[in-house]
Amino acid sequence: MAQALRIGGEPLIRLSARDLRPAGPAFVEATVLPGRGMMLLQARLRQASGEVIDAIVAPDPDAAAHELDGGPDDFAGNKAFSFGGAILAPSANRIRGRPVEGAREIETMVAGRAVRLPRNWGGKAPGAEQYAMHGLILDVAVPWRQESPDRVTGLLEAGDFGGRWPGRAALDFEWRLEGGDLVLRLAAHNVGAEPLPMGVGWHPYFALPSGDRRQARLRVPARSWVPVNNYDEVLPTGRIAETSNSAFDFGGPAGQPLAERYLDDCFTDLRREAGQAVAEVRDPAAGLGLRIASPSPHVKAFQVYAPPDKAFVVVEPQFNLADPYGAEWGARDTGMATVPPGGSVSYEARVTAFTLGNP
Repeated sequence: MAQALRIGGEPLIRLSARDLRPAGPAFVEATVLPGRGMMLLQARLRQASGEVIDAIVAPDPDAAAHELDGGPDDFAGNKAFSFGGAILAPSANRIRGRPVEGAREIETMVAGRAVRLPRNWGGKAPGAEQYAMHGLILDVAVPWRQESPDRVTGLLEAGDFGGRWPGRAALDFEWRLEGGDLVLRLAAHNVGAEPLPMGVGWHPYFALPSGDRRQARLRVPARSWVPVNNYDEVLPTGRIAETSNSAFDFGGPAGQPLAERYLDDCFTDLRREAGQAVAEVRDPAAGLGLRIASPSPHVKAFQVYAPPDKAFVVVEPQFNLADPYGAEWGARDTGMATVPPGGSVSYEARVTAFTLGNP
């Protein structure tokens, strides 16, 4: 249950599993931060050996409270997507626009409407472009309820996200430990009189228990990937390239090793399996794999971030491609959902652990 430590003005919420499978790896605990847009701070995994490990790369709660302090480096909630698992809404990834002089904002068009968004990220090289990153709820407190040890829910009456977004939204959140799996569900409801543009994603840092990143393997069954201008700004060019016969073909039955590859790339045109968008992170040296699956039809992409000097892989199931309203895309569907008045759109991400050889 909730402890005294508070992050973003709200207590952290502990979940504990009740219906574990009797053998094999399973998620047994999770920690959620309602004061930070219902982000996941940590999920703990019981391995087949019985040992319990951290499945997510994140500091301990006291250190996290220090990091998520709202200071200059935490502008618009940036720190929320530097560890753990932030929830991204009403859009995932980057949105470009014209910098507003004297303000940390951009002006841009979203679904035909002029908006101002926080200019909270960008390239590090001199003169690199700055842009809006990962939505508008990274530092937002969500009213929550925990009626059982293995489940917490939240409801955010987001409206127009502080005047920054077209339409009016209410967001329903649920985190659950279910049958050994870690499950996130979100429903976005249009509570206004106009169509509501909506993109949703999740940004989890999956730990590699062995610490041996070279032999870790990634599997993403996707027909296409999205070339970017460079790995500093990471902006889409408007091109879509086939993964087949390329270095970005991670779609085989066992994927391919990460080796020394740097990845900050988006995979799309997903080949669904049993109706689900799927990706896997495998750590052969630890004998452990994680399967990330979503039945949500609006999940059109996985963004993968994996620096070669880090023992983690970020796998983000998301609705939309980067810069979804950018002119570079022309008439292409970039994955943003349009929710009619009175309508809703749903998102789900389920993480299942398995011993290698038994997915």
